[in-house]
Amino acid sequence: MKSLRRIVVFTALVALATGGLVLADEGMWTFDKLPLKHLKETYGFEPPPGWVEHLQSSAVRFNSGGSGSFVSADGLVMTNHHVGADTLQKLGTKEKDYLKTGFYAKTYAEEVKAPDLELNVLVGIQDVTEIVNDGILAELGDAEANVARRGAMARIEKESLDKTGLRSDVVTLYQGGKYVLYTFKKYTDVRLVFAPEFDIAFFGGDPDNFEYPRYDLDLCLFRAYENGKPVQPKHYLKWSPNGSKEGDLTFVAGHPGRTSRLNTLAHLEYLRDHSFPLLLEMLHDREAGLLEYGKLGPEQDRQSHEDLFGIQNSRKAREGGFKGLNDPALMARKAAEEKALRAKIEADPTRKAAFAAAWDKIAASKKISAEILQPFSFLERGYGFDSHFFGVARTLVRLAAERAKPNAERLREYRESGMESLELELFSEAPTYPEFEKHKLARSFAFWKKTMPNDPMLARILRGRSPEQAAAELIDGTSLGSVKVRKALAEGGMKAIEASDDPMIKLALAVDADARKLRKQFEDQVEAIDSVQYGLIAKARFSELGESTYPDATFTLRLAYGTVKGLEQNGKIIPAYTTIGGAFEHAKAHGDKPPYQLPPSWIEAKKERRLRLDTPFNFISTADIIGGNSGSPVVNRDNEVVGLIFDGNIDSLVLDFAYDDRLARAVSVDSRAMLEALRTIYKADTLVKELTGGK
Repeated sequence: MKSLRRIVVFTALVALATGGLVLADEGMWTFDKLPLKHLKETYGFEPPPGWVEHLQSSAVRFNSGGSGSFVSADGLVMTNHHVGADTLQKLGTKEKDYLKTGFYAKTYAEEVKAPDLELNVLVGIQDVTEIVNDGILAELGDAEANVARRGAMARIEKESLDKTGLRSDVVTLYQGGKYVLYTFKKYTDVRLVFAPEFDIAFFGGDPDNFEYPRYDLDLCLFRAYENGKPVQPKHYLKWSPNGSKEGDLTFVAGHPGRTSRLNTLAHLEYLRDHSFPLLLEMLHDREAGLLEYGKLGPEQDRQSHEDLFGIQNSRKAREGGFKGLNDPALMARKAAEEKALRAKIEADPTRKAAFAAAWDKIAASKKISAEILQPFSFLERGYGFDSHFFGVARTLVRLAAERAKPNAERLREYRESGMESLELELFSEAPTYPEFEKHKLARSFAFWKKTMPNDPMLARILRGRSPEQAAAELIDGTSLGSVKVRKALAEGGMKAIEASDDPMIKLALAVDADARKLRKQFEDQVEAIDSVQYGLIAKARFSELGESTYPDATFTLRLAYGTVKGLEQNGKIIPAYTTIGGAFEHAKAHGDKPPYQLPPSWIEAKKERRLRLDTPFNFISTADIIGGNSGSPVVNRDNEVVGLIFDGNIDSLVLDFAYDDRLARAVSVDSRAMLEALRTIYKADTLVKELTGGK
């Protein structure tokens, strides 16, 4: 989620070491393997027939990196403001800054089409582990097996796409222990319906991010269309007339991005000592650059605002995770869990022969990761090329090369089953801002030079120029801002690419061989090892527990659950709910100054005494969520909307690595606050009727 780098815990390692199952409300469960026994025994809840299918089919995934849900019979989709922020930014102009001032379409005709938004609804789940692994001979090395496995995945996806017409993704679960084909119904005609002002969607700004109490209306509404008409979904979530209360059992259906709970100790140490420090350096540098650009003027601030929000959010989230990785108690616990698991394996000669070497091989792969981290990050991951235009150029260059190969041999992002989604983004009509692109690219060149001062690749790129000069020449010379030019290059294939005199295309071509070499080294010596060895560790777990544990998050649909519950922190009781009136008090306590300045629409509604100040605004629960869950619906036992996930508190930031619900909480917008704001502040009676069925 925006803020939801939440981190849940378990770790099947704990279960295996202790003989127990997951703790309390822990777990991001796939919809085909829900903890129904635990829910019945702990909460007395047994989903009635159709309950699971209804929730699964109502949930929506955003290609921009968040979650959502259908909430009306006419295709209305609810998510967070910060999930919709990318679209708000792209639709905005100097005259109409939708990200800042908000948006409301009173009629279908006023709804505005997003330039490159794709929504996915999960249709089917099929275990294809045996098919993926079939034909991979035992004598194959890890690298060769990894190539064969990727080829099998691509073939399965293409066959599924040809047969069903649905988006088809083979997802790796349990870090290689299981492979599952997920099929999705896809919507690409998505239109903006409503968004509040930024000042109330992110009230409290960066200082309050990942904190609680909170007072945010982090809400955005879209509508999905097909054939020019609003979608009529078979499944959509109805609104609860009463909301929730403390102690209620709630459920979250969303798409958590990525967790690292099943990682070995050596893997966590690599993240702590190498990966996170470089990532945080990069995020701090980009944040400083965006702040610098935004100070140049109101228009520069508008152009960079959404990027700054995302970078600040990522930076704060990763700082929380880094703090957890440096917590001696957490790492000692991980070490003890791993030691106990390995001792069980060592005690059984058969299991020892099959599984014992896995940890050492993963440790060896992490040493290689550390060795290539800097060049791999700058050249292949794009740390050194912070420009939309370079991203377009690289995509075009690689698209031409990969399309010439058999589907099974392509890089994963260029497989046939994902081509429509790739082209949706590649040919987006979203505006670009050359001066902003120059600033970002120059800044990333300078950071590269600071981090790797003697890198010969960077020297080849700069050719004696300063980062600012190189960036200016590249951006001024490129024509990739034109969708027509992009399409012509894509259609012309490698012949058109090699004949192009566009400097950004030339740059992408010049660095591609070196970038691919690093990527291949990573795939062969790190990814391949991890895939095989983590798969063995997963088999060791399955041999004792079966599939009674959940896999790490993979940005696929999961069910989490938890109770609405306050917390005690530093001797202070923090209630589960805040109120709309509390937002005004919070603003006053901070002098009514940004980022604690409420929008004029809210001030006016209070002044006219139209606003019910005792309305619950935000609430917290023990649901197990992380980044990617942003925009997930929170429902009650009757599958009715009672809230909207938008954040986690500061204590949730370590949940990527270990779950603990003593202080960690998921933060939601209360369903009652959403209706009160729509009805009283924004006078969106039509939307209120649509959400409540006319009630």
